[in-house]
Amino acid sequence: MKDHKKEQALVQFIVENKENFYRLAFSYVKNKDDALDIVQESIHKALLSLGSLKEEQKLKSWFYRIVVNKSLDFLRKHRRINVMDEATLEFYSNGNHDVYQDIDLERCLDDLPEKFRTVIVLRYFEDLKIEEIAEILKENQNTIKTRLYRGLSMLRIQMEHTKLVKER
Repeated sequence: MKDHKKEQALVQFIVENKENFYRLAFSYVKNKDDALDIVQESIHKALLSLGSLKEEQKLKSWFYRIVVNKSLDFLRKHRRINVMDEATLEFYSNGNHDVYQDIDLERCLDDLPEKFRTVIVLRYFEDLKIEEIAEILKENQNTIKTRLYRGLSMLRIQMEHTKLVKER
């Protein structure tokens, strides 16, 4: 695949899926501006390293891997408490909507070890197939299935614990 054709395919792919990339980055950093920065940095990195993409059909997993890695890099670099942006804080604090269950799920998901959370987010929030997740994370499909199963089990246990604590 020639560089010009690769670049056109990349640009089209990013334009068509920009909301997905933003949502993925936001799921890690919980901040609108940081998520936008991660997506921008991911696009920049993708354009600079376009030569490493050998097959156009691998574009999806290749770019998702860049977004995941940039998100994880950001978290490692900024080891701090995730501060919610104003819109998110306002949404959660609005008394008209009962979002407790969503907050619990989000907190429990955030408490999972990174390798389990990443697989769950990619599978259920980004609706990617096991094969695609394995390609993105450069792991065996069976490893991804195991992480997904264990991660969901851990999440279920955390959610049940949260529910019990609230009932007391």
